[in-house]
Amino acid sequence: MTTDPVRVVAQGTFDILHPGHLHYLREARAMGDELHVIVARRENVTHKSPPLLADRQRRDMVAALDVVDVARLGHPDDIFVPIHEIDPAVIVLGHDQHHDEEALRAALDARGLDCEVARASAREPAYDEEFLSTGDIIDRVLSERR
Repeated sequence: MTTDPVRVVAQGTFDILHPGHLHYLREARAMGDELHVIVARRENVTHKSPPLLADRQRRDMVAALDVVDVARLGHPDDIFVPIHEIDPAVIVLGHDQHHDEEALRAALDARGLDCEVARASAREPAYDEEFLSTGDIIDRVLSERR
């Protein structure tokens, strides 16, 4: 008897890849057999500054990571379209992502999507100047290159 792979979804902006992103994606991948990553489209990032890098470049960089099985851009109008298409067993949120887990569960239920919602753990820097935030990297570049 063959069983379907356990699909896991992670999502984010992934503007400048850093060790925090890798920690999140590795932890998400460990929750299943396939990791599908949804990269937010620039026009849909409204909770923080829009990404500097183009949608396709951010998607391609995420897709190049060994831990990722499939990377795709989010839907331009409805964030649940890719969730319907992927049909994951688990959606893993980053430890600091702005999403409300209970509201997400309710929205999934309302759309007939049966999947678990989990949150990845935080990762502390391994040494003094290890950056785990895109904003911190940008700040450092600005301070060093001005």
